[in-house]
Amino acid sequence: MNGRRRPDAPTHYELTIQGHLDERWSNWFGGLDLSHENNGTTTLRGAVTDQAELHGLLAKVRDLGATLISVTTVDIPRQHDTH
Repeated sequence: MNGRRRPDAPTHYELTIQGHLDERWSNWFGGLDLSHENNGTTTLRGAVTDQAELHGLLAKVRDLGATLISVTTVDIPRQHDTH
C-alpha cells in the first residue's frame, strides 16, 4: 500500500471545546470518545464518515452553545493486513 487513506475510509478527528462535557453527551455526538483535559477543555475523538457528518457535529457544538477551540484530523496507527 502507498500509505494514503482510502477514499471511502472514515477520517479520524479531534474536536476540542471549552469546558467539561458530561459523558452522557457522547451518544449525542455520534458515539465519539470524550476526554476531559486538565486545561478545562473536552476533546471529542473518533471516526467521521464524511464532510456532511463533520458539519453535523460542528452544528451540534454550536447548538450546545459550546465554544469550539479546534478541529484536527488525526492519524491513527494502521492495522496490518494478515491476509
